[in-house]
Amino acid sequence: QVQLVESGGGLVQAGGSLRLSCAASGRTFSSYAMGWFRQAPGKEREFVAAISGSGGTTYYADAVKGRFTISRDNAKNTVYLQMNSLKPEDTAVYYCNQVNKVYGSPSGMNSWGKGTLVTVSS
Repeated sequence: QVQLVESGGGLVQAGGSLRLSCAASGRTFSSYAMGWFRQAPGKEREFVAAISGSGGTTYYADAVKGRFTISRDNAKNTVYLQMNSLKPEDTAVYYCNQVNKVYGSPSGMNSWGKGTLVTVSS
């Protein structure tokens, strides 16, 4: 099991930016794809972005394409989500997880962490 700890959330005005981080345990971090997901109040968890183990391939949900950027630093066992041009509808708890694939409909493969809350005010 991979242990995951998300951080970097907070309150930001619409149009602002935030950078989320996810620290993962384990010595094989670079061998697996990672993803970000989010869950808004009263809604199901949804996919946001995914990145391959090497970092060379990325994939985004249509709702965030062009505004969010996923990246990773394998030396630090950390994956990031840079969020720009934030909108009130981006308000959610954001989670990271190892994913089964980069494209299509990636699914989380480990137990979910506590996530980090992002609140975007209008």
